[in-house]
Amino acid sequence: MRYQAVVPGRFVSRPNRFIAHVEVDGSLEVCHVKNTGRCRELLTPGAAVYLEPAGNPARKTKYDLIAVEKNGLLINMDAQAPNKAFGEWAAAGGFLPGLTLIRPEFTWEDSRFDFRLEDEQGPYFVEVKGVTLEEGGEARFPDAPTERGVKHLRGLLRAVEQGYRAAVFFVIQMKGVTHFRPNDATDPAFGHALREAAAGGVAVLAYDCRVTPDALTLDAPAPVLLA
Repeated sequence: MRYQAVVPGRFVSRPNRFIAHVEVDGSLEVCHVKNTGRCRELLTPGAAVYLEPAGNPARKTKYDLIAVEKNGLLINMDAQAPNKAFGEWAAAGGFLPGLTLIRPEFTWEDSRFDFRLEDEQGPYFVEVKGVTLEEGGEARFPDAPTERGVKHLRGLLRAVEQGYRAAVFFVIQMKGVTHFRPNDATDPAFGHALREAAAGGVAVLAYDCRVTPDALTLDAPAPVLLA
C-alpha cells in the first residue's frame, strides 16, 4: 500500500491518543495519530516522523502521522495499514494461491473478522493484527491490554471447532525482527488465548514488512514463538 505526498517532521508531544504535535519546516502542526495504542517507545521527543497530508481541507488536523524512526529502524504505525497491506497481498494469491473470493469485514456469529477468504476448499476466516512493538529484535503484540483481541481469538477457535479454517495474521510493521512473541507481560490473557487458539487448530502467522516513508508491503514470514 502507498501514501501520497509524504512529508518529514519531528515529534514534539502527544497530548492525547488521537493527536500529536509535530514540527514541520519550522512550524508546529497538530496531526492526527492513526494509532490509538500507547506507542510510548516510538513517539519520543525529537523522533523523526512521517506525515501524509489529509485529503479533506476542512479537517481540523492537516496531517496524519503514519511512520516513525526508532534507533534507525523505520516503523509504520498506521493502524489501518496492516489490513490494506494484507488485503493487497491476499488478492495477489499470497495467502491462498487458489483464491476465489476475498471479503473484508466479515461477521460470523458474534464475531467480526477482518477477512473471509475462499478457495475450492471453502471459507477461511482471517483476523489481522498490526505489530509496532519491538525490543531487541523481538516483535510483540499487544502493546496494551486488548479484550477485543481476546474475543477475536475465541471466535476464531469456535470457527475451527465448527469445521472452518481460521488464522490470526500478525503484520509486523517493520523489517529486521528475528521473531514474534505474544506480549505476556502486558496482556497475559491475550497470550493465553493465543496459545489456546493455536492448540485448537487456529493458524498463527507473522510476516514482516518492507517499509518506506510512503509505503508498506508484506515481505517475509517471521518465526512465531509461543513457548
